[in-house]
Amino acid sequence: MSIERLPLRGNGYVISRENEVDVFRLSEDREPYVSGAAYNCAVCDARPVFRVGEDAVEVVDPCPYPEGITTTITLDVPSGKLLVSDSLRPVYNWDSNAVADYNTVLGQAQAVEAMAAIGCAFGPVGNSCPGLYRTGPDSYIIASPRRDENDNPSLPEDACLASICTDLWAYSLADYEHWQARGGDPDKLGWTDTVVDVPPGTYRFTHHSGERGFDHDSLETVIFAHIECVARARRPGAWRTLAWWRRFLDIRKPVCRA
Repeated sequence: MSIERLPLRGNGYVISRENEVDVFRLSEDREPYVSGAAYNCAVCDARPVFRVGEDAVEVVDPCPYPEGITTTITLDVPSGKLLVSDSLRPVYNWDSNAVADYNTVLGQAQAVEAMAAIGCAFGPVGNSCPGLYRTGPDSYIIASPRRDENDNPSLPEDACLASICTDLWAYSLADYEHWQARGGDPDKLGWTDTVVDVPPGTYRFTHHSGERGFDHDSLETVIFAHIECVARARRPGAWRTLAWWRRFLDIRKPVCRA
């Protein structure tokens, strides 16, 4: 038996920090054994198949997500009241058996989509304690600001609508009335939970932490998600007012007589 350390060509798989592995050559009639790499890719959750060469070890199939995963979902907020928290369990939760390993990018993206399907905008952010910041009339971000040597944040403090205490290492946002309709009890909200007034409508969340190269620990401002109102809800009763005016104008139309 011989042991040698060879470079690892991951083919997009994230399975080794050092990009090197140990190869055990037991005998000529047995396949070499590769050690020192994870059992599954931290991005796609697939188990790598290795090809051992003389000068390197290569993963046979490429990772299907070479750029990582940008997850985009929508959330309806018809009440105009957005509940902001790190965790809204048990009102909103996903079946861990129905998604890939949550420690992978794919598993987290599937969890985000599963939560959105039941009315909760959810996203992993690590232990970053971010905030919800307004960036325009209909746009927001979930971000952790950079702080200078005097502890001044890189984002304006008056733009922060809610701070998120990430005991769960995530953010969870939902329409306040939808949360109540599913059994949420306002008396059980904690001091870290915030209800924010926003224009009623549909909001698009673009979550970035699954993208290749995303740095949770950057010394610059870290933006986990961009949020944009893509369709404002019509004012309740507006259609009735419009219908009345149409009838009024019809009444006032001149009548042509021969």
